[in-house]
Amino acid sequence: MIHGKKVTVVLPAYNAASTLQKTYDEIPFDVVDDVIMVDDASTDDTVDVAKKLGITTFRHDHNLGYGGNQKTCYREALKRDADVVIMLHPDYQYEPKLIGAMASLVAIGQYDLVLGSRIISGGSVKSGMPVYKYISNRFLTLFENILLGQKISEYHTGYRAFSRRLLENLPMENNSDDFVFDNQFIAQTVYFGYSVGEVSCPTKYFPEASSINFGRSVKYGLGVLKTALAFRLKKWGLYHHKIFSVKPGAND
Repeated sequence: MIHGKKVTVVLPAYNAASTLQKTYDEIPFDVVDDVIMVDDASTDDTVDVAKKLGITTFRHDHNLGYGGNQKTCYREALKRDADVVIMLHPDYQYEPKLIGAMASLVAIGQYDLVLGSRIISGGSVKSGMPVYKYISNRFLTLFENILLGQKISEYHTGYRAFSRRLLENLPMENNSDDFVFDNQFIAQTVYFGYSVGEVSCPTKYFPEASSINFGRSVKYGLGVLKTALAFRLKKWGLYHHKIFSVKPGAND
């Protein structure tokens, strides 16, 4: 717990058998109360490794996609009374030791969403981020900041901390089940007036770390552009996208 808040880590997993234990071993259990893994129909031994580690595990019968996996993660975390939820990829790409810092910013009520930014420190390319991904990251982030009216350093990190009230009130079930889910979630957070903060996050790049290929990266990029445009058009009253619909029963 941090400041009396229950901290839950969720692991959206797909074929993470070779990296799951490394990730799990570095989770700071002096502040983390609960760990949940959702396996998106992996074809390797991810579930077996999770069970050996004693991780509470949920498994999809068929692959729902990265966004679909996260939806299950957050539903289950809320059912288990989480106050602060950390989404950590089990591929050992992001630094688990930052969980305490990210969770604290949420637990004290400073932010509803905290992003682990790979860009703030300036060493993302030196750490192994492909140059084309860095360039596209910078272009998309600039475009989004202009249309969303923000100064976020990176919209595309997979390392995030959430407040309970944010997860309860955003209409995230309306979001894509694919990778653009992450981006839609940030747009919703901003649209509905919740606060966003960032911390610098060193990142590892190696063969076992999950990554989408060039084709899916292009699809993701187009989805990001559409999301930012939908946000701005909604603000201007010219177009309504379902991701900006008020969730029934939403209440701060």
